[in-house]
Amino acid sequence: MRTDRHSQGDILAGFRKDHVSLLFLHFRDAVQARQWLKRLLPSISTTEDVARFNKAFSRARERAGGIDPESMSCLWTGLSLTHPGLRLLAGREPFPAAPAGSNAEAFTQGAAVRAQQLGDTGTSAPPSWLFGAEEPGRAVHAVLTLAADDPERLATAVAEHREAATKSGAAVLFRQNGATLPGELRGHEHFGFADCISQPGVRGFDEPDPATGTTVLGKPGTRLIPAGEFIVGPERVGRRPTALPAWATGGSFQVVRRLAQDVPGWWTQVSLRLAELQRAGAAPADAGREWLGARLMGRWPGGMPVAVCPAAEQPREPGVDPDATLDYSADPHGWRMPLFAHIRKGNPRDGLVLTPGRPPLGVAELDGRRLMRRGIPYGPVYHPELGADHGPEASRGLVFVCHQADLVGQFELVARKWLNEQDFPAGRNPRTGADPVLGPDSACAFETPSGDGSRANTLYFGRYVRTEGSVYAFSPSLPVLRALTTGELDDSIEFHAGSVLRTGDVLDAGKARLTLDSAGDLVLLDAQGGRTWHSDAGGAGHDAVFTQDGELVLRTAEGKPAWSSGTTGHPGARLLLRPTGELVILDGDRVLWKASAS
Repeated sequence: MRTDRHSQGDILAGFRKDHVSLLFLHFRDAVQARQWLKRLLPSISTTEDVARFNKAFSRARERAGGIDPESMSCLWTGLSLTHPGLRLLAGREPFPAAPAGSNAEAFTQGAAVRAQQLGDTGTSAPPSWLFGAEEPGRAVHAVLTLAADDPERLATAVAEHREAATKSGAAVLFRQNGATLPGELRGHEHFGFADCISQPGVRGFDEPDPATGTTVLGKPGTRLIPAGEFIVGPERVGRRPTALPAWATGGSFQVVRRLAQDVPGWWTQVSLRLAELQRAGAAPADAGREWLGARLMGRWPGGMPVAVCPAAEQPREPGVDPDATLDYSADPHGWRMPLFAHIRKGNPRDGLVLTPGRPPLGVAELDGRRLMRRGIPYGPVYHPELGADHGPEASRGLVFVCHQADLVGQFELVARKWLNEQDFPAGRNPRTGADPVLGPDSACAFETPSGDGSRANTLYFGRYVRTEGSVYAFSPSLPVLRALTTGELDDSIEFHAGSVLRTGDVLDAGKARLTLDSAGDLVLLDAQGGRTWHSDAGGAGHDAVFTQDGELVLRTAEGKPAWSSGTTGHPGARLLLRPTGELVILDGDRVLWKASAS
């Protein structure tokens, strides 16, 4: 996957630049927008471009003893499109159907419509956003990401792209800058904690450790996740079908959020809650505010997990994975790292107990919930003695960016069901509480050992991170972007090779639906639910797979073929459910098989 020249480079490889600008664009005319896109295409960075540079940069940095090689620099460009943007460029609705609960529904509605269920209420509600509120006539159509090592080079590129967009009749609705923090805070966010440490490894992209086969070489705490969790098309956890249109293949859903951080307010709150714990005898009398701050975040400021070194921060050894020995399974009550800690809520690893008294889930069972995060701070560090620009009134926070193949099952689930949910992990009395870093106002149960059980001290945390903008976008592959320059968009639903259709699963193309019914047959239905084709397997079907060799196979519970399309021997073939009602297997443009009406 490192040599992929179709997918955009920030998804798997990551731009990893110190200076970033995001331009939120609105186009007034589809023809001009397509012309702008055509001119932009040659500058968009691919996975191969970025992966090759990052590898060379890392090697040069190692040779220089950990110092960034100043002679190596570049400018990266990425483009994502919102639902209104795709609709404008294609000249029609990009989804043939948007079933309730689907990614199509979430993406079509957008971040502003779904704000309340994500906790973006009150001062974080869309009316106060700087971008993404979808005001009439000012919808965000595109998010252009520019990233560079040199701020001057970035500024020049931004000016050039602004001019090009303006000449194409576009309005720059907002420009969001981001930059790594200076000095000792490099690699940290504004509260002072090391950030973006626990990124998932990607199978087929990151080199596996030959000793395990399941973790990244040199990072024993980093599991290899199927690439299909971040890019639409490759195999996913459980080989689940994406049920997305063909234009989504090779691309990724992108979430962009501007999160304003009240640094003095948050730390003042930490100090007050620490005093409460000390009065209750639940915290060391000599503990400083970082002792509790680390437990809220889940890491000490330098990045070491509290679960690994609960008493005090230990220095991170260069080249050593801080999460190498991170294990929650032996800490079910959160005595070492609270159950409400930010990194534990966002990635429960091997410590998630869904039912009290039952063993925790295996870490592999949560692989399908991981996010590929690409965030960067914005604004000056909090340092009042340096002047008003560094004081409490200055604008500062985090530009949160993440990529995933499943908008609902990854970002939205983690935000709504894990971070914001006070009863997650569920079934505890008192309730665990919401994430005290990003979550809403919440009471949290700070548990400590007491006799043969656990004692909980209730701590109340207010919200000191405010949402000031949010956008749902999609980063299409370069072939899809190229097709959009002429208004083309394939909205057939694609059933990717390696995916498995199970009883009750539905691929919905609007006027046609493919499902495996309870009788064990593959069935093609029209818009009214009438059968237009079925596999006639005599009820023997247990699941259906589209093989890497280009064959659709209905299998028995024992894994034996009950029916097949008879198209084996065509690696790279595609299975499409067209909105016209046809189910076809294509090898290039050649039809290998087509479902016919019965």
